[in-house]
Amino acid sequence: MKKLATSTLQIVCAMLVFTDVAHAQASTPPRAAPNLRSGLARQIRDSISFVLRAALDDRAFPGAYAVVGDSRGILAEFSVGHLDWSKSPRPDRHTLWDLASLTKVLGTTTALAQLIEGGKVELNAPVQRYVPDWIGAGKESVTVRHLLTHTSGLPSFRPYDQQTHNADTLAAMIFNTALERSPGDSMVYSDMGAFMMGRVIENVSGQRLDKYLAMHVFRPLRMNETMFNPPRSLRARVAPTEFDSTRGGLVRGKVHDERAYYLGGVAAHAGLFSSAADVSRFGSMLLHHGMLEGKRILRAETLEQFTAYADSGRSNRALGWEKPPAAWAGGASQGPPSLMSSRAFGHTGFTGTSIAIDPELDLYIILLSNRVNPTRNNPKISAVRRRLADAVVSVVRTRRGPTLNAEHP
Repeated sequence: MKKLATSTLQIVCAMLVFTDVAHAQASTPPRAAPNLRSGLARQIRDSISFVLRAALDDRAFPGAYAVVGDSRGILAEFSVGHLDWSKSPRPDRHTLWDLASLTKVLGTTTALAQLIEGGKVELNAPVQRYVPDWIGAGKESVTVRHLLTHTSGLPSFRPYDQQTHNADTLAAMIFNTALERSPGDSMVYSDMGAFMMGRVIENVSGQRLDKYLAMHVFRPLRMNETMFNPPRSLRARVAPTEFDSTRGGLVRGKVHDERAYYLGGVAAHAGLFSSAADVSRFGSMLLHHGMLEGKRILRAETLEQFTAYADSGRSNRALGWEKPPAAWAGGASQGPPSLMSSRAFGHTGFTGTSIAIDPELDLYIILLSNRVNPTRNNPKISAVRRRLADAVVSVVRTRRGPTLNAEHP
């Protein structure tokens, strides 16, 4: 998962080049704006089509769906391929994709941000305040902030699913995992840390994670196609992931991540399924400062806090989210600084999913795919994400019209 996490940076770094938008708006007659927006949307769609068709020919995935939008709505979207390599439907905006680690940001991070905003959790408080039985050497020093920034000292993951398939035993093994480093020592992207964020959310809210998210995030946003453990009645709409002989063949409608699967499908690090339609609504909420269609999910200041660099001198992490590398000490070797916006943030998912947001440029880019079908040994998605972002950037650079800016509520 750590390898794919860097691809979010490539997306964010590549896409954020829109400048002088306000000047362009001021110099363009208002009547021309709709035509300019329409032309931009057409060119973006053509570019997305070119990139995704080439990726399909290169067998980067059996199918994918991309969406580019702003706070005014979707600018362009495109479907390519089929749900499976065998004869199957084409993906559409209601296809259900295994989001993998996008669960961490659409779900877990958002829930924890709400609890912090409401004063029920303190960002710099020790995790043991909310999970008293989480004990072990050094764990008394781990804070909620450490979990959100992947600096808790917990390892990335442990293949405990190879030792047990019992949900309670597996959960206990993850819960009791010892720290590898002192809290705050270094950033190591950690599913184990996300698991503990889930425990904090459940203990404080008194609700299981899936129930909390449905009530406080997805229902208010009318994200009716976002869920853990899709029912069998929706199975035909789910893009299958990897072939796993242990689980009886091609995994479809069940979470791809093994730990999440044996935990019962509901986990803080993976497990969410969603559609392009729903993830676009989430992106719109982020661009509207935490509100969509009158429903506030987060206050604007909370969102700004969670999407700013947490410690730009040490890593490219925000609180839960990932940031462009330009503003931190290790950034020079990881991307061209001239293409970055310091307000951008994003995340990737192991199955082939990603989301990138730039509030300053009023833009989101979403890519949903099942690149792990039929095997995870297919690293081509990283290049696809980069090419997709480059294509969008190229179009916008050429037109530089007043079409991406919108008046926020």
